[in-house]
Amino acid sequence: MIDITIENFEAEVVATSMAVPVLVDFWATWCGPCKTLVPTLEKLEVEYAGRFKLAKVDVDANQQIAGMFGIRSVPTCVLMVDGKPVDGFMGAQTEGQVRQFLDKHLPSANELAAEAEVDEAEQLLQSGDTQAALHKLAEALQADPSNDDARFDYVRLLITTGDYEQAADLLHEPLKRIPKPLQFDALQQWLQCMRFVQQDERGNWEWAQFDAAIAQNKRDFDTRFAKAQVLAAEGQWTHSMDELLEIIMRDKAWNDQAARKLFVAILELIAPAKPKKQDAVPGKSAGGIELLGKNTAEQDEMTALVNSYRRKLSMALN
Repeated sequence: MIDITIENFEAEVVATSMAVPVLVDFWATWCGPCKTLVPTLEKLEVEYAGRFKLAKVDVDANQQIAGMFGIRSVPTCVLMVDGKPVDGFMGAQTEGQVRQFLDKHLPSANELAAEAEVDEAEQLLQSGDTQAALHKLAEALQADPSNDDARFDYVRLLITTGDYEQAADLLHEPLKRIPKPLQFDALQQWLQCMRFVQQDERGNWEWAQFDAAIAQNKRDFDTRFAKAQVLAAEGQWTHSMDELLEIIMRDKAWNDQAARKLFVAILELIAPAKPKKQDAVPGKSAGGIELLGKNTAEQDEMTALVNSYRRKLSMALN
């Protein structure tokens, strides 16, 4: 628990809530129900072990903050998430009522455990320990099967390491959803490219063989698409999209729009990941301080590339 003033409100409430929910308790020294509620809130903050932070605002000493929230009576509690108030309650509440309120909004212990495993996996990948990263992602998904970020990262790494069967098994559930999540459809498209290379003789062709066949017939879409799949399997994303554009510009509907679908999948795969809550603004800290570096520049460059190819696709479809 921390006492909030106008001086630390931005850092301790707004910025902190970008990473973890903050429950702001508006109270007053003369308020009897406030004194009843505070021990309950303090107990739950300890029991919930980091799932939320408790902040206290003395309304008499901090009328500016109370005015910002339109506080008219105490105790009033406001839950802050991502820098914004999302819910609250007024008056003294029983422990059970407060628990019910918190459980409606806070991530579960399993969800937090899964997020921690994903963070560790990212660090392991950066250090080059792929097998340990796979193990951490498996643990994350086991802890929270509904964590789509963990599932996406795990499947992507499985495909990268050649474990196509397990990747396909993990894609089975999300691909049954309606609507089908774009990120998992993209992984499915990429997995099909990898299997094409593995199973089709053209997966071993030299580029000259593809080019010779295409030169004889510019509308040999099957060969163009095969080349695009091989390029995608090798991670030559832009070259793959260039081949797919040649098909789309000539026949948008060819093979049930297979070229467009793979093109969209590649855009999804190469688009920079969305920033996490604690880094909600790319290149900035939670407090808004500029953080310049190689990673930010690379993300900006990739974003520009993705936007460029999105425009190319739009022009080809119109």
